Amino acid sequence: MVPIDSTQVMTELQDTIVNCRQCPRLVVWREKIADEKRRQFMDDTYWGKAVPSFGDYQAQFLIVGLAPAAHGANRTGRMFTGDRSGDWLYRALYKVGFANQPTSTDINDGLTLTNCLITATCHCAPPQNKLTAEEIRTCRPFLMREFAALRNLKVILALGKIAFDGVLKTLQEETGESPGKYTFGHGVEYLLPGNRVLLGSYHPSQQNTFTGRLTEPMFDAIFSRACTLLASTEST
Repeated sequence: MVPIDSTQVMTELQDTIVNCRQCPRLVVWREKIADEKRRQFMDDTYWGKAVPSFGDYQAQFLIVGLAPAAHGANRTGRMFTGDRSGDWLYRALYKVGFANQPTSTDINDGLTLTNCLITATCHCAPPQNKLTAEEIRTCRPFLMREFAALRNLKVILALGKIAFDGVLKTLQEETGESPGKYTFGHGVEYLLPGNRVLLGSYHPSQQNTFTGRLTEPMFDAIFSRACTLLASTEST
């Protein structure tokens, strides 16, 4: 059997994602936003397409978010780039060595990730940041294909309940078996089939960070735990 080439598979998959037009509501919305723009970004050329996953295609650590922000990733073309959620995420990744810099402003800013890949439940920006069940189902095969391609995957971090439930549903479809009844919460940790660990975290949205529901120490602790888990797999 010829070994899978994760880089080639992932590269081809991301091309497929970028060209996806399966969800009419999302296509109309992402293109409308890209055409109308926000006043502060009037001089920017918006991406306005499905946003590919970003990071290391040989990663052991996978982060699953909700969906691109209308004036964040839908504008810049890179996951969690150009919005305040991304400010939190990349700062946390930088602190523990997954990112080479603490900020992510645009796709030409020199940011790279090591041993970490960032994906999403849905790759298109939704109106009011709300996805329909059908849209989540339509995008799920992309996440399933990423699970299959990431041969070194050890730790999965779900940012928010929708991502958490989406990971579990994807794994169920991947294996044909229910992975178990797991409850979302900040800091929860579950051992999944295949010796992969699922971590849960509140999403670093302004709704959570501005209200203090999610603090920087709380968020940083999740990434420290991911590092500990990855180190323990290396020593066994």
